[in-house]
Amino acid sequence: MKTRFDAVVIGAGPAGSTAAILLARAGWSVALVEKQRFPRRKVCGECMAASNLPLLDALGIGKQFALSAGPELRQVALMQGRRTLVADLPAAAHPDHAWGRALGRETLDTLLLEQARASGATILQPWSVQALGKNEAGHWCEIRAIGSEHTEILQTPVLVAAHGSWEHLRPGRAERRLARRPSDLFAFKANFQAARLAPGLLPILSFTGGYGGMVLADQGMATLACCLREDRLEACRRQFPGLGAGETVEAYLKQACTGVAQALGGAHRLGPWLATGPIAPGIRLQPDDTVFRIGNAAGEAHPIIGEGMSMALQSAWLLCAQLLQAAPKAGGLNDAAWQSGVGQRYAADWRRHFTPRLRLAAGFAHLAMRPRLTSPFLGLLARWPALLTQGARHGGKISCAPSPATVAWLASGDGASRGRLAAAPPTRFDAN
Repeated sequence: MKTRFDAVVIGAGPAGSTAAILLARAGWSVALVEKQRFPRRKVCGECMAASNLPLLDALGIGKQFALSAGPELRQVALMQGRRTLVADLPAAAHPDHAWGRALGRETLDTLLLEQARASGATILQPWSVQALGKNEAGHWCEIRAIGSEHTEILQTPVLVAAHGSWEHLRPGRAERRLARRPSDLFAFKANFQAARLAPGLLPILSFTGGYGGMVLADQGMATLACCLREDRLEACRRQFPGLGAGETVEAYLKQACTGVAQALGGAHRLGPWLATGPIAPGIRLQPDDTVFRIGNAAGEAHPIIGEGMSMALQSAWLLCAQLLQAAPKAGGLNDAAWQSGVGQRYAADWRRHFTPRLRLAAGFAHLAMRPRLTSPFLGLLARWPALLTQGARHGGKISCAPSPATVAWLASGDGASRGRLAAAPPTRFDAN
């Protein structure tokens, strides 16, 4: 088994697979490590904003996405109590991709993973990361084959973290998960068939102690996803005794939002409710970090604006642009000064493009969880629904972090023309 690579990417979601595709096309040897078997369902709203569709074309899966995804998303709604306010979503300027669409992660992630394999990346699945470290030879990554005790140690100068924010790969993460607070937000998701949800409508749900959204995705499947505070979840358990956590959430949403009850009237759930958390919105990029972070590993917005997929895909493009646009010097990919420069430029790009989205999402989320505070503003929104349109615009629905020129350059694989930059051979390797 090959164990030495130019880059190792941890996590084969949209961020990780995108990075693996772009680096492999540029001639890098890439290992993509994923602990779960695909296809798999995932707690995610599944909306793909219009700004990302040209990226999917450039990655080579645009046609498959278009054939599989749900209807074009042209309107946004705010559902709170008995009220539903509807406004138009902003249209993107791209002539072929004006509107976003939704596709189940079990389909999207598989498409991206297979494209990474076709691009030349080595897929290690299902393998779980056991430990990470760094020495003079670069990064080492101990992985274990799921279902066995077989382990391997991968060596790489460039380590890319693209795992979920709840993974135990950051120091202290496990301890923080034990320090539960009433304000902790837990994410839930379920799919429904035969829901009465208007095609092309993207509802945002506002209710005491949480927020959520609905969308029609592929094959007429409706997705209902939400985040709920732990103290509100416990109150709901007392209100609806005898139900599991997911069923409790479903009962509460139908009670809190008339629009949810109407949409799910006569619908039947496909499979169990999924849950994860607590989620931890915020920026995780560290100025002294030697690991390159993309997707939720870099930072996470409150899901209320549905920009998680955008930030995953676009952050991978931003990082790969920095990795490929300037060749390292004598030290090869292990050159510390080169890696530091890449990290600083990438972090600056990331913060410039995504920090406003995080702040906007946090503001929306905290207002949505407090309907008593926001109800006076509903009359204003009813009179000027374009305010919802502007909110979607500022939330990033039609803006893409990498420029069209950068997308075209990376998609062509021309990063290889800057030199295929294999790591300098180490003089000694010791995982301990």
